[in-house]
Amino acid sequence: MKTLTQPILPPAILGVIGGGQLGRMFAQSAQSMGYAVWVLDPDANSPAGQLADHHICAAYDDAAALQNMAEHCAAVTTEFENVPADVLRWLGERLPVAPSGDAVAIAQNRIVEKTFIEQGGVAVAPYAVIRDVAELNVVQGCNELFPAILKTARMGYDGKGQVSVKTADDLAAAWHQLQQVECVLEKRLPLKFEVSALLARAWDGSVVHYALAQNVHRDGILHTSTVPAPSADEDLTARAQNAAEKIAEAMGYVGVLCVEFFILDDHSLVVNEVAPRPHNSGHYTMNACLTSQFEQQVRALVSLPLGATHQHSPVVMLNILGDVWFDANRVERSPDWAGVLNNVDSFVHLYGKAEPRSARKMGHVNFVGKHLEKAVLRCENAMHILGLAGGVHD
Repeated sequence: MKTLTQPILPPAILGVIGGGQLGRMFAQSAQSMGYAVWVLDPDANSPAGQLADHHICAAYDDAAALQNMAEHCAAVTTEFENVPADVLRWLGERLPVAPSGDAVAIAQNRIVEKTFIEQGGVAVAPYAVIRDVAELNVVQGCNELFPAILKTARMGYDGKGQVSVKTADDLAAAWHQLQQVECVLEKRLPLKFEVSALLARAWDGSVVHYALAQNVHRDGILHTSTVPAPSADEDLTARAQNAAEKIAEAMGYVGVLCVEFFILDDHSLVVNEVAPRPHNSGHYTMNACLTSQFEQQVRALVSLPLGATHQHSPVVMLNILGDVWFDANRVERSPDWAGVLNNVDSFVHLYGKAEPRSARKMGHVNFVGKHLEKAVLRCENAMHILGLAGGVHD
């Protein structure tokens, strides 16, 4: 694998595998720093491809497309973890790639990921692996694992590929619902709240940490991230950040990494999952920190000094899903952006997706304030304007 000892400077070309919103925001940061950005994605109208200096519209494993990237890019990153790991490995033999194919491969499979985390001495929820009928029958006898959640080992995100399982009697039907693919059964734990630890690790092994985000999900999709995490004290913050750094070091990781944690009633923490990329819960950094997670990804990739992570403003990040483009009768409408933006401390980020759909991430809004209570109030006012029920923390 190629490594970097000297920084790559503008106007070099940086490559991104994947054309979603994370690639789009990476491209915006890289271009603002003077780099050109090439995007490889099969969608002709992908969010990142719209802004790229050059968009290669091809499959992620297209040999000619990859050769083109290898010949023209100074370094390559990926914007999501389901790019074939062998693609990143092939590119990594020819130019610097961060994160590496080996690191991404760990996060692509929940079984591999949990095993790796446990071997590193960090706790995960009790679980069992189901790959065939024989293993299903064994797990059905493990009553201590229920109630639980059955998750596909691969390709699950934003609540997809998951089924709640109350008792062992429900397990076979749940596995059938998931097409009897390789799965992990995770025991439900007495959850107090959820946080994510965001860090960046450089080629030389140096690490910087961002403040913990406290997260609320709705229907398996991130709803809000509140920073600083109101329920996390200094001890919990240190334990979460130390565990995240331990995982990153064991992976030999380069780039921005997010580790999601469940905080239990006894204040212990267990890893939910690892994201080898900038993360939805880190979008707050775009308006509340000296260095956004996307600029940080650029800096890590090209071996510039990692940026300062100081948070200058309390913030709430609100995800904007396609649902807000529809009224109660499912008639399409335009969201009231004027009402949201009437507050100068509200920062709207839309992703350039042409078609709003239910549960589809279309953008996010960061609400900052001198005090966290003010940011929460601004977010909840915007939620009311957009027709979203409830509050920041529910």
